[in-house]
Amino acid sequence: MDMMRPVDIAAVGVDASSGIPVVLLREREAPHRVLPILVAPSDAAAIALPATGQTTDRPMTHDLLAQVLEQFGAHVDAAEVTEVRDGTFLARLTFHDAAGERQLDTRPSDAIALALRADAPVLVSEEVLDVAGAIPGEGDEDEPIDQETIDETVEEFRAFLDEISPAEFDEPSVPDEDEMGDDRPSHEGD
Repeated sequence: MDMMRPVDIAAVGVDASSGIPVVLLREREAPHRVLPILVAPSDAAAIALPATGQTTDRPMTHDLLAQVLEQFGAHVDAAEVTEVRDGTFLARLTFHDAAGERQLDTRPSDAIALALRADAPVLVSEEVLDVAGAIPGEGDEDEPIDQETIDETVEEFRAFLDEISPAEFDEPSVPDEDEMGDDRPSHEGD
C-alpha cells in the first residue's frame, strides 16, 4: 500500500489563468510539495467555508452528512487522495462506526469538505504527490527554495483564503462538470 502523507489546505481560490476554482494542498513535512486540484465552484465554497471558520444559516450538504454520521455514531478518520487516473484525482473517505472501519470511494473535494467539518486529517498518497505535486520555487535555479520561502508562500495563500467569500466562486465562465470533469489536476500532461 502506498504511503499516505498528511497535508493542509493551503488555499482555496480561483486559478488566474483559467478562472476555475482550485484547492491547493500542502504537504506538512519536507519536501513540502503542493498539490493543486481543480474543483467546481460549489465544491470550492464547501471547502472554503469551514476552512475559514464561516457557517451558513442552514446546513449545506456536507454539514448535513457530518451530522448524520455523528447521529449514527460514526467518526470520520481521514480524507485520502489515493491516485490520479486518466487525469482525474481519486479519493476515499475512511470512517469507523460500531461495525468497524469502512471506506467509501469519493471525489477529493467531497472528502476534503467532510473531513474539515469532522476535524479529520487530509492525506495524499506519496505516488500522487510524486506525479502531480510540485515544490514551490523548484525549477528556479537562481533562487534556491528554503523553508522561509515556503512558509511565506503558504502565508500569502492563507491571507487570500481569509479574505475570500464563497460568493466569489460563482463564476459564470467556469465550464460545467461535463466540460471540465471533476477534481482534475490543474496541470495535465505533466
